[in-house]
Amino acid sequence: MLILKCPNCGLMADETELAPGGEAHLKRFGPGSSDEAFEGYLFARENTKGVSFERWRHANGCGKWFLAARCTVTLEVFATYSAQTSEPPAEVIEAIQARRPDWNRR
Repeated sequence: MLILKCPNCGLMADETELAPGGEAHLKRFGPGSSDEAFEGYLFARENTKGVSFERWRHANGCGKWFLAARCTVTLEVFATYSAQTSEPPAEVIEAIQARRPDWNRR
């Protein structure tokens, strides 16, 4: 079972309390963008096997969004952090590399 710590309220929440929000750190394209850029934003996802950065909502708790770095294969959670972060913080990258020395972010 997937268990994540909500960085907003500090509670440990299992997957029944959470709502997935898809891939994190996407560049969003709005009005005025090209059709190709908007199509890429809507449909092109990495869907990586291994380390992934995802959006989650503490639906049955505080209701706030947050981001998580985890392994999609083992469900190992490296860190959770604020949804207002445009890139993974250095300490999150360090936590991943401490457990996965061969991992590099693309």
